[in-house]
Amino acid sequence: MSSVLYDAQGPRAKRRNVVLTVVFLVAVAALLWWVFKALKDKGQLEWVLWEPFFSGSEAWTTYIWPGLQNTLKAAALAMIIALPLGAVLGIARLSDHAWVRIPAAIVVEFFRSIPVLVLMIFGLALFAEYTAVSSDDRPLYAVVTGLVLYNASVLAEIVRAGILALPKGQSEAAMAIGLRKGQLMRLILLPQAVTAMLPAIVSQLVVIVKDTALGGAVLTYAELLAAAGTMSGYYGGNIIQSLTVVSVIFIVLNFALTSFASWLERRLRQAKKSTGAVVGADEAQVAGTTGTGAGGAI
Repeated sequence: MSSVLYDAQGPRAKRRNVVLTVVFLVAVAALLWWVFKALKDKGQLEWVLWEPFFSGSEAWTTYIWPGLQNTLKAAALAMIIALPLGAVLGIARLSDHAWVRIPAAIVVEFFRSIPVLVLMIFGLALFAEYTAVSSDDRPLYAVVTGLVLYNASVLAEIVRAGILALPKGQSEAAMAIGLRKGQLMRLILLPQAVTAMLPAIVSQLVVIVKDTALGGAVLTYAELLAAAGTMSGYYGGNIIQSLTVVSVIFIVLNFALTSFASWLERRLRQAKKSTGAVVGADEAQVAGTTGTGAGGAI
């Protein structure tokens, strides 16, 4: 059966796909076996290296949980600031006024072009040189600053693209009934664009969570990745095991965020499909005949 996107496969194409699938699975199995054998030969699968994570709670309460708290703190602060800032910048880029549109475009393009790590390092130097922020708090401030400046710029482009993707007829109809530009954006465009933008916005939020690790690698911010390094040193060099546990935590955290966003997107789409109002048969008949005059008394 053919589809809108592609034609149905013939016998030769099906056989070729089966062969390619088998070859791919064999290659993946061989790679996994090679990794397993290499780890085993190096003694990385010894129970003594994994034991701290499965027996007792010291590794979790002393290293992993504090690091996870710092990761969530930096990510949450960056999200709370970057989301509204990105929305404002994205809407400002659509302004009819050049004095609003051009500065917003300059800010977005400038910070979107700079690596987030450079922004973090710049922020650390800025807070050290020109503010009274203590040395203990500077890494957090620098990480949040870098994440906000970069991700707000990216989110601004997501917002702008989501609004521009809507049919122009809706804007024309709204202006035809007398809505101002602010009312059009607030009542018509943004509510529809949010649903379309949600997957891209969530992808950027996942990036924020992952990029907090840059603060631990460079700025000595005590987040989850930095906790893995400290923990491996304390337990005798089980760096692979520590990084494995931290990677699993990041995967679970980002999967939970993505799953919540998918659920929220489904709810928003369902809410738009139906208002939940129930109209009786008599009401429907009256509504249908009032506009045409049909069915009325003579």
